[in-house]
Amino acid sequence: MKVVSERRDLLRPLAAGLSLGAIFVAVVGIPLDAASELGLSDVETSAWILVVWGLPSVLSVLFTARYGEPLVLTGNIFILIFVFLLGGELTWAELVGATMAAGAIVLLLGAAGLTHRLAAVLPPPIVYGLLAGAVLGLFADSLTALGTSTLLVGTTFAAYFLSRAILGDQVPALLVAVIAGLLVAVVASDTGPVPNPVWPQVTFTMPRFTVEALATATPVLVVSIALQANAPSVVFLRSQGYEAPERVLSVASGAGTMVGSFFGPMGVSLSLPATALVAGPDAGARDTRRWAAYIAAGIGLVVALAAGFAAELIDFIPASLLEAIVGLAVLGILAHSLKEITHGPLLLGPLVAFGTSVSDVELLGLGRFFWAIIFGLVVSLLLERDAWRTLSRA
Repeated sequence: MKVVSERRDLLRPLAAGLSLGAIFVAVVGIPLDAASELGLSDVETSAWILVVWGLPSVLSVLFTARYGEPLVLTGNIFILIFVFLLGGELTWAELVGATMAAGAIVLLLGAAGLTHRLAAVLPPPIVYGLLAGAVLGLFADSLTALGTSTLLVGTTFAAYFLSRAILGDQVPALLVAVIAGLLVAVVASDTGPVPNPVWPQVTFTMPRFTVEALATATPVLVVSIALQANAPSVVFLRSQGYEAPERVLSVASGAGTMVGSFFGPMGVSLSLPATALVAGPDAGARDTRRWAAYIAAGIGLVVALAAGFAAELIDFIPASLLEAIVGLAVLGILAHSLKEITHGPLLLGPLVAFGTSVSDVELLGLGRFFWAIIFGLVVSLLLERDAWRTLSRA
């Protein structure tokens, strides 16, 4: 009876780990779409996917083993999306330089224990306003694709929302949507040549540090890693009774981002949705949840080793399906960001940041994302100073 009970205890972390691993598989569509838009070679795409999935998975195994806690680091999904959005404004080398600089700042802030001071300088609601405006266009593009590829994109959307309505969180809705879309594409003979199973290839990109890249991208990347990913994840872990070594995790995030960026722009961080999945009550007894982290990290390593195969999927998957996958992937980010910018205490500054990031404004050689932060900060400083102080003290 004791053996049966122990097996049952492991079923819940197994299910949680598999669910997170399924999400890891499903979101491969994001870098594939980005690589297509950025004109990356198969080798560059392979190296990018290899490091985005492989490096965080290795770190997850090491930290989970070292601390006995479910510590899952990921290749920050929003940073992949942000790279996609900046692809028309910055070169690949500039994007690498921007993420590398962000990693250095996160490392220094974590080592000095100053991560939470960021909120006093760059309030998260303003960055959420920028994020909401940034991803809105991607979701809108997926709806535009619905008009040109109605059956394919419509089936993908229907599968996603029906899965959420019927299955809830039991099965990742995005994975169901990807499978449904691929089936329709195959039946309709709308796919390209079948990819060959090849080992991932590695190539390095030397970073290029420019004022435009550092001013436009780096501040957003730092906040995304430190305040939007690591900080709330650590809070959740501690609410579940784990020690969660915040400083060590911050240093690892920064160092991992710096090293990994040589293979392609990326960010290594915890993820609140992933952390909640493998470290929450649904993952079983607290002392067995670490197995969920091992399973998810193992699937991440499999994805990394299949990076060469994945790179060739760009020619196999229809472009409209990739747009639909990205649109659905950002839907949660859009909903969460809009919620954060409307519940206060700051409101006008975040809304100005939102509107600016949707626009095509360019001043002094700097684009919309830089000015979204500047305009949002100025408006909140002038009109919401008391609310800003309240937020900084929180």
